Amino acid sequence: MIRSLVLWLTLAGAAGMAAAAEPPPGAAVASAHPAATEAGIEILEAGGNAFDAAVAVSAALAVVEPQGSGLGGGGFWLLHQAGSGRNVMVDGREEAPAAATEDMYLDEDDDYVSSRSKNGPLAAGIPGEPAALAHIAEKYGELTLAESLAPAIRLARDGFAIGDEFVTLLHWRATTMKTVGGVAGELFLPGGVVPDAGFVLKQPALADTLTRLAEQGRDGFYTGPVAQALVDGVRAAGGIWQLSDLADYDVIERAPIVSSFRDMTLIGAPPPSSGGVVLAEALNILDRLPWSGLSEFKRKHLVVEAMRRAYRDRAAYLGDPDFVDMPIDRLISGDYAAGLRVGISLERATSSDSLAPATADVSRGTDTTHFSVMDAAGNRVAATLSVNYPFGSGFMPAGTGVVLNNEMDDFSAKPLTPNGYGLIGTGANAIAPGKRPLSSMSPSFVEAPDRTLVIGTPGGSRIISMVLLGILEFAKGADARAIAALPRYHHQFRPDHIYFEPDALSDAERDALKAMGHALELSDRDYGDMQVVIHDRAGNRLETGSDPRGIGVGAVLPVEDRN
Repeated sequence: MIRSLVLWLTLAGAAGMAAAAEPPPGAAVASAHPAATEAGIEILEAGGNAFDAAVAVSAALAVVEPQGSGLGGGGFWLLHQAGSGRNVMVDGREEAPAAATEDMYLDEDDDYVSSRSKNGPLAAGIPGEPAALAHIAEKYGELTLAESLAPAIRLARDGFAIGDEFVTLLHWRATTMKTVGGVAGELFLPGGVVPDAGFVLKQPALADTLTRLAEQGRDGFYTGPVAQALVDGVRAAGGIWQLSDLADYDVIERAPIVSSFRDMTLIGAPPPSSGGVVLAEALNILDRLPWSGLSEFKRKHLVVEAMRRAYRDRAAYLGDPDFVDMPIDRLISGDYAAGLRVGISLERATSSDSLAPATADVSRGTDTTHFSVMDAAGNRVAATLSVNYPFGSGFMPAGTGVVLNNEMDDFSAKPLTPNGYGLIGTGANAIAPGKRPLSSMSPSFVEAPDRTLVIGTPGGSRIISMVLLGILEFAKGADARAIAALPRYHHQFRPDHIYFEPDALSDAERDALKAMGHALELSDRDYGDMQVVIHDRAGNRLETGSDPRGIGVGAVLPVEDRN
């Protein structure tokens, strides 16, 4: 089931034709877990294309990274078809149930109760990932859905050894799983305790659910026994799902946001992702600023000022395009960026208070995962998937093996009230039945004259700024590994400070930025898990970069000489 295509820019289908002229010398996969990368390579070796590999990687991540994504969540799959040069985004974002209301997370005093939108089944939107996998396999793949899901089914039945990060995040969500988690606690907390790294986790119920999906397509999840078990479990624990919510869920194909920066073309995710718009706006602001000759800290100051303004507009205008009219063309235009540049000083930080507020009456993820794939024909996929918080809502309905998301927290539960990632929103992102919450997930392609970048990362509100820094580094000629490892800093309008990793700013840069009026907040740990593939046409080679902050792996599968 597919809703009609939503077109933002007519350029979306034609962008990248020149870039696709020379096919890569092989195929490549970069994902956040070695087993998921293996699954993608296995499918490519079996004759699958990049889209089959994307299905395999997505499903494998659902098994080995339930803290970041899964069948109980959703995501965005940005696809490029090499033959036609067409770019399209498969929107498998979660939807609010039909019984959802705008004030469902407010108490009798009209105050936001954050635990209601974060923990347990009331926090869960209707999942989109299973429908997206079935859709991609049927419309774009060379193999059957069952063939592409086989590695994930095997992983779920045979098990895998959990790692240190898995254990850390289990500790963080253990109390929720014990109190409102359904059978999640029984699976992930054997004997009521968090297991040690190396514990082999087997998920037979998830294997059964994946098998039904493989045999019956989307109906194996959205109707029949699995759907009934999901709804029964949710409603028994205080949730509001109905069978019709699942039966009525549709994948939506959307045309990407296409913009330019210097001599490059950016193909980004459209709403309900905010990524493509915010990236385009920030890069447009930076495009005409006096970049050359500036010190490094002055350049970082300008990047922060661009982030500040683009994130402000994210809060004010963006939401689900099926519910909200948004001024997309204006936000990504050069003239609009020129007006924003006027207010940027080379010597002083702008106070967010001095910008036009993101008013409440405007009309309109370490807990997510990303992978990048390219095949030998030049087809490519950038996919960012999520269940929102680590292990989503912490809730698993009995008999399904499916951890449900808590993506309802991505709505603006109350105008200008920060969500779990500190992001504010307005009526454009208010809760409504069937509506998809605004997301920061930013799967992206960048096409330069002699190189093509496939990029994305988890990281909640910091996703867009990480991808922005990666694109700027790509523009400087950096390779895939350097881009994935780049130290990171971030500004999102509210709160009004630069958030940064320890290595992102030197002591001298910190002092200089403070002197300009910037407030700084040091991150207590590294963040993000970026996965990068680059096709270097000039050098006829493929590169992968898997974030050294995580355990992910990039792999290249060469092909025989084409002659």
